[in-house]
Amino acid sequence: MMIKTTLFAAAMGLLLGAPLQAAGTATVGQSPWGPQDELGALNLMTEASRAAILSRVSGGEAYDLSVEYFIGMPGWHAAGDPRYQMWMTHTPRGTVKSDPMHLGEEMNAHVSYTGSAISMYAHTGTHIDALNHFGLNGEIYNGFRADDHLGDTGWNVTGAETIPPIIARGVLIDVAGAKDLEMLPDNYRITRADLEETLAAQEVTLQKGDVVLIRTGRMAAYEDADAFMNAAPGLGMEAAAFLAEESGAMIVGADNLSFEAFPSEIEGNYVPVHTYLLAQQGVPIMELVYLEELAAQDIHEFAFIGGSLKLRGADAAPMRPIALPIK
Repeated sequence: MMIKTTLFAAAMGLLLGAPLQAAGTATVGQSPWGPQDELGALNLMTEASRAAILSRVSGGEAYDLSVEYFIGMPGWHAAGDPRYQMWMTHTPRGTVKSDPMHLGEEMNAHVSYTGSAISMYAHTGTHIDALNHFGLNGEIYNGFRADDHLGDTGWNVTGAETIPPIIARGVLIDVAGAKDLEMLPDNYRITRADLEETLAAQEVTLQKGDVVLIRTGRMAAYEDADAFMNAAPGLGMEAAAFLAEESGAMIVGADNLSFEAFPSEIEGNYVPVHTYLLAQQGVPIMELVYLEELAAQDIHEFAFIGGSLKLRGADAAPMRPIALPIK
């Protein structure tokens, strides 16, 4: 089943709409941590910051912030990327017939063997974008050029394997909840005012080095890939600048798969929020984060703990983060 034309156009940057400003001469950001730095804002995580948030963990329930993977799940196949697939490589009855390890029918009938394999785009399910995911003018964050650092098997800088285990203060900004909505409207562009008003209602203040997660409510449509992907709400440029530059967020994320809203606000750039955060600010992006249980329990501040797969040279990696309530 193909995703609707609206999504395809958004993914390809072709939706009609009046951009707010031109791309101009935007260039990649240079890291304040030096010319060899590959971590960007992740440098804000320190031994002291980890100890500080862990000292506040209150115990009790751990909240799983990841989604399930299943055939037919939402994905970027409208942009030509592969869907999630899973298939069986060994089954109990099949092993008896084929005897792949030459153990004999009696052994295979006694010891049943089940095995499976998966294939998917790196930006499938709950995942984190590495800093090489988007760039500008042939460069990624900190001036690393594709001509110098990208080969047939991936990047030799800023790959997903460089992302450290993340332990930080997490903040949920439940924009949909603050508006008393199950889900933000289609194509809704989250503004700075939306974020500030929600934070005020939640009585939470952002701190430098936070993992900031935004709830649009889109997860209610997760089982229907077409409905989930079509005309999804997302972040606007002004809101992104508020999080990255003014508030000092270390990582930003949301419960949608595009993170930003379409159509683009910037003429000449179809994904300006991604290039701004990743290429200019060095702030990784998490997508498809499951936030429904936190929202239901009115938990807006927590210890965020997550590790992503160490996929060498990759531009993203799946992760299964958790949220622990704090006192």
